[in-house]
Order: sequence, then structure tokens, then C-alpha cells
Amino acid sequence: MTQLKKVAILGRPNVGKSSLFNRLLRQRDAITSDVVGTTRDVKKRMVTISGNRDFEVIDTGGIDDSTEMFSIVKKLSLRAADEADIIIYVVDGKNIPQEEDRELFYGLQQLGKPLALVVNKIDNDKDEALRYWDFLEFGAERTFPMSVSHNRYMNDFYAWLEEYIPEREEEDNSEPEEDEELSFEDIVEMVQEADEEEEDREIKVAIIGRVNTGKSSLLNALLNEERAVVSPVAGTTIDPIDEEMEYRDHKITFVDTAGIRRRGRILGIEKYAFERTEAMLADADIALLMIDSTVGVVELDERIANLVEKYKLGCLIVLNKWDIHKDDEETYKKAVEDIRDELKFLHYAPLITISAKTGLRVHKILDEIVDIYGRYKQRIPTSKLNEVLKYAINRHHIPTVNGGVVKIKFATQYETKPPKIAIIMNRPDGLHFSYKRYLANIFREKFDFVGVPLDIGGRKRGQRIDDD
Repeated sequence: MTQLKKVAILGRPNVGKSSLFNRLLRQRDAITSDVVGTTRDVKKRMVTISGNRDFEVIDTGGIDDSTEMFSIVKKLSLRAADEADIIIYVVDGKNIPQEEDRELFYGLQQLGKPLALVVNKIDNDKDEALRYWDFLEFGAERTFPMSVSHNRYMNDFYAWLEEYIPEREEEDNSEPEEDEELSFEDIVEMVQEADEEEEDREIKVAIIGRVNTGKSSLLNALLNEERAVVSPVAGTTIDPIDEEMEYRDHKITFVDTAGIRRRGRILGIEKYAFERTEAMLADADIALLMIDSTVGVVELDERIANLVEKYKLGCLIVLNKWDIHKDDEETYKKAVEDIRDELKFLHYAPLITISAKTGLRVHKILDEIVDIYGRYKQRIPTSKLNEVLKYAINRHHIPTVNGGVVKIKFATQYETKPPKIAIIMNRPDGLHFSYKRYLANIFREKFDFVGVPLDIGGRKRGQRIDDD
């Protein structure tokens, strides 16, 4: 029997690779969504076109360098291209050509394999007139303007595939090979074996809080403190406004967001601003949670703080307008006690009292940001993590579940920003939230995770990385 041809689908995140994969399979197999990075695994399936042309199609994760995990996904995707006989590179036809796409496509051309450029999301003649012709500059041997979701202009693409996929020579009565999917442990192993990447020194910091807590004043004060390079990025009054500076060999990007009001008072364009703030938080690393010390923690502060927890950000609680209290010790103790009591879920976040108006202790915020970020992106070696896990288990055994014994095999950190730790065990459902909290406290006791949330979850051995 002739060996099956392998067809790899590559591209940056959210361009429609998984939709094309599903279209070739004629079924919904790969999960598709507008969320960048939905596909992380390398998924392989058997496909037949024209009734008698069989091949193996490979759906790869979006090629991106934004996080350590995504860079591993990129390596797996490029490895799939190396192993494939035919390569399909997908781009988003709704946008102008991206430089990253050009570089990736030119690199794939060097492999000397049949390579097609699929310009996806060309849903109508207007889209084709606006964007398709821009992508011809890639110099692809074949460029296909298509809409995978609408099944538009697919026939020419299938005809091109048939040029490289031979007809079936004879009936294959053997058992089909099992679909290959990378397990959670496969990904962890590849992360650990990956070459050490250039140290990440870019920090995205969101300044959030109620209206009139001093967010903009703090930003202005920070930008006047020992800055090396400041580069303002233009924005509108309803958009978050970015400011960049360099500090301790890090590029710090601050985003000053619109003050958040009570939900019932968020109307019209302010509602849009709130949505933009949430989108910005999804992309941030650290949040500076501003609280007005003259008012203390109110219900809206708690709701805003919940956004920090929702997006798993590193956090520094900034108690502003402290100059009014003149650094009174008793007032400080009571303020800290109240905040710790009202914001229990941010117990990991350090607290600093400042005055953005006078500059009191503002300079210390920059050091806190760099230090928290160092902990936010740190990776604990598996051996050290398991030494501490063994200590924790010996000190307090995990309870049984309905009389069944729960066994923890080992722990491994599989992602950073925030640190994500998998507890490999026979019964993941037996990892009660109270024991999970106990393990988190032990890890915090033994490792430096000040200002950093910990994401701890139970998994079975061999469980896929996206099975939660």
C-alpha cells in the first residue's frame, strides 16, 4: 500500500484553521471559537475526498510567541510542517497582510513542498475586492480566496489537493490507525525539554479602580519617576490609554482605564469603555488595584477586585490618598485589617500606602511590579515541587471520597503567567477545594509567590491538556 500523504494546516491564531479542518472532515471535530488560542493540540484525522483519495490532515495550534506555552505550540506546529507532504497556510482575509504571516510563509516556502495560501473569511465579492489582491504579494504558487464557514470557492482548493493526493490503489482492510492527540503529559514533557527562551521582560500593567481613586494621577506620578524611555500611544477618551517606560531592564506598559461605576450607572459609551477595560485585563499581567483610603473598601471595590481574580492577574493593592492620614500607625493597621477582611480572595496581594498627589512611596511601586512579575512567570522544577508535595501529604493526608482512597502521584507546573500546577492523581474529583487551598498555602510557604495567584487542579495520568 502507498503511504498516506500528510496535509498540515498552519497559521496564526483565529484565522480559521480548525474550521477548514472540520470542513475537510465534513463534521465538527475541532473546537472553533473567536477566542485566540482555542486550539493547542496537534490533531490528526483520516480524510477522503473525491470518493477515493485518502490522506491524513493535521490541525495545528495557532503560531504565536505571546506566552511560553504558545511558543511550544508553535514548535509543534512547525514540526508538523516538517513531517507533512503538503502544507496549507491560512490567513485572515478580513485584515491586511501581517508581517508575521509573511515571515512564516517565506520560511515554509524553503521546505520545497506543495504549499498553498488560503485567504479565509472572503465572504463576498466586496471582501475579495478589498483584501484578496493584497495577499498575492506573498508570491504563493497557489492562492485561494475562500470562506470556509460559508463553503465559498472551495472547489478550486479541492482540485489543487487532488493534484497531490493519489487515488486509492486498493481497499485497505486493515484497522485504521488510532487518532493521535498529544496528552497533557506530552505537552508538559515538551515544555520541559524545550530550549530555554530569551527572558521575557515585557510587563503589561492595568491600573483599575472606582472613579476618583487617583488612577490617572498615579500614572502621571509613575512616569515622572526615574524613567528611561516613555512612549505615549494615542487613544480616545473612552479607550484605555497606554504609556510605556523602561525600568530595571524591563519594558513596562501601563494602561490607565476609565473609572468603573456601579453597574446600574454604566450606560451608552461608558458601557463600551467597561467592555474595553475587561478586554484589556484579559491581556494584562499585573493589576494595580486602586482604593481610596479616605473611603475604604466599598461593595464596588470588591466587584472590581473580582476582575483581578477572574483574569488570574498578579496584583498589588494600592491604598491612595494616604497623605491625609499622615502615616498614622493605628490607622494603617485598621486599614490593612479592613482590606484583608473584605478582599479575602486577594490574600496573596501585597499592599502599599501612597499619595499619588505628593509622590509618597510611589517610586516603590515600580520595584513591586518587577518583583511580582518575576514571580508571576517563574517555573518551579518538578523535582522541587514534588519534594514539597510529599511534605504536604505527609503532614496532612488527602481525605477519602465516599470511602474510596484518593492517591496523589505527582505534581508538575505546566504553565506560567499565572503559575499553573497539575496534581496527577487517580481521582481528580477527590481534590476538594479545601485541600487545594491547603496545597496552595504550602507551596506559597516554600516558594515565593507573593502577589501571584496559583492555579491548581487535579488531573488523571495521560489526560489531555485541554480537558478541564
